[in-house]
Amino acid sequence: MVIIHNMYEIFKKRLKEEIKLSGMTNIELAEKIGVSPEMVTQYYTTRKMPSLSTFEKLCRVLDVSADYLLGLSD
Repeated sequence: MVIIHNMYEIFKKRLKEEIKLSGMTNIELAEKIGVSPEMVTQYYTTRKMPSLSTFEKLCRVLDVSADYLLGLSD
């Protein structure tokens, strides 16, 4: 369970960093990936994870790899 906990923490930290680097607001990102701004906030403040299709959109819009967001690569 420690591995899963670490994955959540890495995902939350990296997602928040990538959103900031993108210059997009949560509202703008939410519109691009088809979720509410509140849901975007939940992704990096809680253990709420996006669906696979939303996760793919996040990676594309933020121009990062899935491996990076999940902490599988640097």
